[in-house]
Amino acid sequence: MFELFRTDRYSRARLGRLGTARGHIDTPAFMPVGTRASVKSLDNRELLECGVSVLLGNTYHLALRPGLAIVSRLGGLHRFMNWELPILTDSGGFQVFSLARIRQIQPHGIAFRSHLDGSPLFLGPVEAMEYQRLLGSDIAMALDVCPPHEASATELAEAVNRTLDWAKACREQQRAERQLVFGIVQGGTNAELRESCARQLVELEFDGYAVGGVSVGESEPEMMEAIEYAEPFLPPGKPRYAMGVGTPGQLVEMVARGIDLFDCVLPTRLARNGTAFTPGGTVSIKAGREKDNASPIDSECRCYVCRNFSRAYLRHLFNTNEMLGPRLLSLHNTWMYQKLMERIRDSLRNDRFDELRRAWKDNWRPSTSVSARLTIPDDS
Repeated sequence: MFELFRTDRYSRARLGRLGTARGHIDTPAFMPVGTRASVKSLDNRELLECGVSVLLGNTYHLALRPGLAIVSRLGGLHRFMNWELPILTDSGGFQVFSLARIRQIQPHGIAFRSHLDGSPLFLGPVEAMEYQRLLGSDIAMALDVCPPHEASATELAEAVNRTLDWAKACREQQRAERQLVFGIVQGGTNAELRESCARQLVELEFDGYAVGGVSVGESEPEMMEAIEYAEPFLPPGKPRYAMGVGTPGQLVEMVARGIDLFDCVLPTRLARNGTAFTPGGTVSIKAGREKDNASPIDSECRCYVCRNFSRAYLRHLFNTNEMLGPRLLSLHNTWMYQKLMERIRDSLRNDRFDELRRAWKDNWRPSTSVSARLTIPDDS
């Protein structure tokens, strides 16, 4: 299922390949977020041209609209959205954090009130695994409790205990044919809880392991510490996944800490707000200084946007509320993330990851708004 080809000499970075029912995923890899069976503003052809090999969908949102019965009746999530490559589905545990005002955690699951119309939706280990089986995703996530950064020590311990209880129940449920299931390590920024949760999940022998509960309000150093607290206790022969992160600079550093898979809403969310990613940092296309700038977003980028359009034109699209503006920036940002992962894999293959890592440390300068937007829930 998972082949580990190389480990970096100077860090814990790994070059690997994850096999799934619908093809392999070269790792490290970044998954664009298709919460509702769609990556916002981009079509499948564009995603493939960017080099995307795996997408993420969300069980909670798809259970509400269009409903699991409809997706299942129409042939499962792949056929429904006409995506032939692998899909990973989140179980709904992140909504414990992002929809805290409309949910109640109970011993056997989470009772939600729909953010759409207030109708009830219960997600327990049985339901979460059944829904992901009906969706037919290639990788299903065990149901967990994702606490906020400000949670007390008692709340963190309760979240870990529930996550472990539910992981055991998820392990016992029927799954789709050749569907992989990943467990999720919780514990906040508490080293003992992270270690304990990781060790007990490994005893359950999941197909892979995620580090959850990051990017929930903590600082970047604390985020990295959460990864460092969990990663040493995860088996080297299984894939590791950091959920919901991050900026390009953070991805490079998490790869250096032994992480193989990532997802994040930032590439398309920031694009919709007029922010583009470059190897040197972020660019605000709506800024007045771009009004007559004939240069592309990034002169070295080979995406469709940078080959064909100026910053001045992109600024014009945003200033006139043309929907093409967010689409083009989403395309550029998605391309940039995928090419970054390609460069990371190439550097590991050629024993030059340390060089790439130093270059990103020296050159990557995100705006302060980027980190702030990273922890804003995206369930509206």
